[in-house]
Amino acid sequence: MTNPVFERIQKDIDENEVVLFMKGTPQFPQCGFSSAVAQILDYFQVPYKGVDVLQDPSLREGIKEFSQWPTIPQLYVKGEFIGGCDIVREMAESGELTQLFDEKGIQYAA
Repeated sequence: MTNPVFERIQKDIDENEVVLFMKGTPQFPQCGFSSAVAQILDYFQVPYKGVDVLQDPSLREGIKEFSQWPTIPQLYVKGEFIGGCDIVREMAESGELTQLFDEKGIQYAA
């Protein structure tokens, strides 16, 4: 049996190189953690799709189940789940994030 929420999540991940499942929108984040990840992506000028999980409770729960990750935001790059706020922040600080962008062929501002 297919899960329509999982299908929707997979479609977003398949159709966009970088997807951020977040609370709120990139322009108006509704939580500090979502805001922090959006700011990191904006800093590197990475084009990404922000998906507001607050608009849909089934999506909000579904994404946690989909990734087996309990918190939001969640960042996906080229179909791969990268992590949440702490992981993305640490990767940005250590240089691992730009390394990942290079490996995946994602355009960003150095």
